Amino acid sequence: MLETAHFGSLPTLLTSRTVSPLTWVVIVTLIAINAFYVAAEFGAVGVRRSRVRRMSGDGHALAGRLWPHIESPAGLNRYVAASQIGITVSSLVLGAYAQATLAVALAPQLASGLGVDRVAAGSTADVVVLVALAVAQAVLGELVPKTLALQFPTQIALATVLPMQWSLRVFRPFIAAVNAATGLLLRLMGSRPATERHLHSPDEIALLIAESRDGGRLEPDEQQRLHRALHLGLRSARDLMIPLGRLTMLAVDTPWEAVVHAVAASPFSHLPVYRGTPSQIIGMLRVKDLVRRFVTHGPTALAALVRPIAQVRADLPADRVISVLRERRTHQAVVTDLEHHVVGLITIQDVLVELVGKGDRV
Repeated sequence: MLETAHFGSLPTLLTSRTVSPLTWVVIVTLIAINAFYVAAEFGAVGVRRSRVRRMSGDGHALAGRLWPHIESPAGLNRYVAASQIGITVSSLVLGAYAQATLAVALAPQLASGLGVDRVAAGSTADVVVLVALAVAQAVLGELVPKTLALQFPTQIALATVLPMQWSLRVFRPFIAAVNAATGLLLRLMGSRPATERHLHSPDEIALLIAESRDGGRLEPDEQQRLHRALHLGLRSARDLMIPLGRLTMLAVDTPWEAVVHAVAASPFSHLPVYRGTPSQIIGMLRVKDLVRRFVTHGPTALAALVRPIAQVRADLPADRVISVLRERRTHQAVVTDLEHHVVGLITIQDVLVELVGKGDRV
């Protein structure tokens, strides 16, 4: 058994008498190269594309070099592939070089200390060096650069882009071969090649918003508004509409004098018009149209002033309501149920109030 009285740590065993300083410099350099490629990969994947695009547009030289590599999934795939090739090559070279130097230097000391033959000492030295390098590689070459890249993705991505561009040129044939082999293997397995993209699920985005608030990057009210915007699709038109019973409405055959009195008593600039029953809304009366027609032509039948109105389903998500209103260039729409009966009215204001969380809906 290896006793502590005769042996200390690996660096103690491998003193300058057995291992030259150049060997340690080469090993540290290979670990640093591995750390560089790990940081470059996680920096490129974690950086915000919108920020890099804005910096590139403002004339930032490094952002201008980085942007072509992350603007598309294919470009980011090549960037990540170059990083992976660099990590693999540096790890293999490190293992082979350490075995040819450190393990060779350590074996005689283990043989004399343990009293075993050269073969056993050589095998033990290989294992000791492998374990020690694995720990050093995991901590210094993987965990530390990964953590830094996740904390400072923009700075790391910009700092590593120039050497990565050289790596992309050097590794170009290998990148093409690796990507082709990966795609072929995945197709044989009935899968599609994945692309590196900056995508987050709604729950992940909500977590990022909450972390930004906790870190002081967002005010509480800003966090609440972003949270409402994120979950706006969970609300339907029925949830946000003004119910039919709360609407000020006019029958299409209402006499002119009654129309004028209703408009004067109402605070609204638009009034729904129905035929027969309130659930059969046929359009909308704009007060401005009423005044203009009265000035130019005098009293007019209400039917001549009715404008068409859009319709949306009661189960339509609130974010889709905004799209429908924008497409039809209107600020309001009637809400209908499955039987196409009108059950309420929704306006762009109702959706915005739900989004910003302040003010009162009429």
